[in-house]
Amino acid sequence: MTNQIVIRMAKDLKKASTKNDAPIWAKLAEYALKPSIARRDINLNRIAQLTKENDTVVFPGKVLGTGNIPHKITLCSFSISNSAANKIIDNGGKLISYRDLIEQNPTGKGVVLLG
Repeated sequence: MTNQIVIRMAKDLKKASTKNDAPIWAKLAEYALKPSIARRDINLNRIAQLTKENDTVVFPGKVLGTGNIPHKITLCSFSISNSAANKIIDNGGKLISYRDLIEQNPTGKGVVLLG
């Protein structure tokens, strides 16, 4: 059974996708409805390899704190470890919710979807 919060998030993402003609939000909703066993994990060192300064990043899984991220990013993820959150914030980055992400980037332009 899927968590009600996840179902609500998927509905919001699908609505934003239709409203803004942004397929990235529909893809993220699809990831949200997958069983938790099928979701991926990613370490900060891998995010650092795949991103650059001031990127806005979405990861549909859990972000783990192994490694460091030497540049600022704005991150939205389904789950994040305390150590990863602290390392991102300490380097001047931000953690935002999916609602804030949609508000700031309604069409999804400039948003990097990892996963």
